[in-house]
Amino acid sequence: MPHIEHIALWVEDIDRTCQFYARFFAASIGPLYTNPSKGFASRFLTFTSGTRVEVMKTTAFSPICHDAGVQCMGLTHLAIALGSEKEVDRITAELCAAGYPVLDEPRRTGDGYYESVVLDPDGNRLELTV
Repeated sequence: MPHIEHIALWVEDIDRTCQFYARFFAASIGPLYTNPSKGFASRFLTFTSGTRVEVMKTTAFSPICHDAGVQCMGLTHLAIALGSEKEVDRITAELCAAGYPVLDEPRRTGDGYYESVVLDPDGNRLELTV
């Protein structure tokens, strides 16, 4: 049965990004994989649901950098379900207190979601929802 096996993010600092997802979203951090001949390194983050995110860095080329939180074609956000409105409120407040940008405070959207929007250390949009 087809399913999304993982998504991948280019990042500036693998360990910083992994620590962020481990601290705020209880992701487990996998071992570092490196391929020096290709200038590539990565780690997998695994969430309790089984969802995986590959966090990658390269020295072989320069991925295009966008301003933090910018809306562009393609993958635009990751939605992380936290289980309750209380958890959305709590994690959003915790991220704000830690200095991470909160683009949208917790609220109910027109399509019925309860969500906030924050940025991870690399400027990726995270939609925190129930």
